[in-house]
Amino acid sequence: MFARTLGATALALTLAGAASAQEQSILVQSTTSTANSGLYDYLLPIFQDKTGVQVNVVAVGTGQAIKNAENCDGDVLLVHAKPSEEKFVAAGFGTERTDLMYNDFVIVGPAADPAGVGGMSDVQGALSQIAEKGAMFASRADDSGTHKKEMALWADSSVDPTSASGGWYRETGSGMGATLNAGIGMGAYVMTDRATWISFANKQDYQIAVQGDEDMFNQYGVIPVNSEKCPSVNVDAARTFADWLVSDEGQEAIAGFKVADQQLFFPNAPGN
Repeated sequence: MFARTLGATALALTLAGAASAQEQSILVQSTTSTANSGLYDYLLPIFQDKTGVQVNVVAVGTGQAIKNAENCDGDVLLVHAKPSEEKFVAAGFGTERTDLMYNDFVIVGPAADPAGVGGMSDVQGALSQIAEKGAMFASRADDSGTHKKEMALWADSSVDPTSASGGWYRETGSGMGATLNAGIGMGAYVMTDRATWISFANKQDYQIAVQGDEDMFNQYGVIPVNSEKCPSVNVDAARTFADWLVSDEGQEAIAGFKVADQQLFFPNAPGN
């Protein structure tokens, strides 16, 4: 655990050291949901004002973010696919993974609700019903954290939606916002993280159809990239950023981020 292991004194020294290096910068490989929701626009000025470390963000699907970090294109990884994150660390690409925050996934759909799943909290049952009725469903199909979770939920439902690819199951190969736009355009159900949905402007008549299942929990983790694999990593600045995110101050900042008076992410770093 980053900040919890270092302790408050060590964290303060790390932050103070970073503040004296005004020209430091790091690259964070991250998910689209954290960027598109506006979280970084809110968090980064707070961190940068405190430390002088400039943070640049590449926002892509989790699978691509992990590949980028494995190619040493980044100092910190912040994504939401825990099994893949653990493999990243086990392979030596990351120094340590720490839980950072969470929200949940939801399935949104048109007001007409052609599959009759509106109000359901059983996600496996809802997906089975969508498949049985052949109701349109739009998938990111991009190896993102959201796509990985969607496929795991289909598997738990004993449904292989890819057998209907091009029929009722449409694979966009795009990010969350583009997939929502495409799904709404074709009247399809879409699984999205709640933060993106709250921030999404083109809802039209769409509403949340399925929510509340514990299997739709969405955990985010933060991992500094290992300099033993990637010598170009800005070790001190990367550690400073990771430590700040899981510190009391960073966790309070995450909790304070709201859109339309709704909290989008819920901090849960160890010790909080």
